Amino acid sequence: MFHSKMFITLILLVLPVLVVVGFADILGGRLGDRIATTLFINLILVLGLQVFMGNSGILSFAHIGFMGIGAYTSGVLSMSMQMKSMALPDLYPVIQAIEITPFEGMIVGGLVAALVAAVVSYPLMRLSDAAAVITSFALLVVLHTIMVHWNEVTNGPRTLFGVQGGTTIYSSAAVATVMIVVAMMYKESRAGILLRAVRDDEVAVGAIGADISRLRWQGFVLSAFMAGVAGSVWAHFITSFSPAAFYLHETFVILGMLVIGGAATVSGAVLGTFAVTAAFEGLRSLENAINIAELFPKPLVGLTEVVLACAMIGFLILRPGGLIGNYELAALPRFRGLFRAADGGRDRPGDRSEH
Repeated sequence: MFHSKMFITLILLVLPVLVVVGFADILGGRLGDRIATTLFINLILVLGLQVFMGNSGILSFAHIGFMGIGAYTSGVLSMSMQMKSMALPDLYPVIQAIEITPFEGMIVGGLVAALVAAVVSYPLMRLSDAAAVITSFALLVVLHTIMVHWNEVTNGPRTLFGVQGGTTIYSSAAVATVMIVVAMMYKESRAGILLRAVRDDEVAVGAIGADISRLRWQGFVLSAFMAGVAGSVWAHFITSFSPAAFYLHETFVILGMLVIGGAATVSGAVLGTFAVTAAFEGLRSLENAINIAELFPKPLVGLTEVVLACAMIGFLILRPGGLIGNYELAALPRFRGLFRAADGGRDRPGDRSEH
């Protein structure tokens, strides 16, 4: 059960989502809605990555691959039969007859991604450190290769078109809010606490009889489910996409958001997503302004990616814990006096531990 600091943290994390929705309503315009919706979809992805990477301490490159599974599952299953016959003429008959709503597709997409993760990842959860990172990258390559060559379902390397729309700024904000709560619930659950203990001292946790592989596997499957949901929400927002959308570039952006915000906490995932998105939009505007003004002989390209890469390097060197560090927002040292006063001057259990 959550204590007061976790409730306050949840309120502080959900508040920016509501503020962005409010500003988008006030300002209006298609561009603002698009930026806000993309922000919320990225937030779901970063939260999913934090569930596994932040609690286990193991970098996962395969996360975006599960986003692709969710996107294709939901996109294909929700298309009308007529559109399927046009976009995927070789689609299997059993899938051709299925037509579900985008909301149902979101659930099914997340479940299929979780099922794939559950089947393929358990042996990999015995690995740690560099071996785990290499195998997760190999898994991303495998998933990407399947998406590129499975012509019957994904249309191969070509763009899949005709996906039913349905994602709005409100639905994406609602899903992002739910995922904030899910990530926090997992972090404070027994499985999440044990997984962080494994991250800090694998030998000690094994000595008390905990199943380390199973703990990692549970976190990985939940992370894949959240990535699949994000892919489904994105698919019904963008409505046409190819396997190239689920590879290294998106992996780099999502990792950058989590590293800059702080992988150890849900607060870091949220703050990093908002901070990097704001920086990206500002840098893109600057890049466009420079190109329009023709300040250089050739167009300036890639400014946003270069700055993000430099920011990641800087944070890893100067502040490895990211903007937040090891504390959730309401557990930051500056808040401790406030909570001690509210509790009659007594320290709550765990006040000096990582939250």
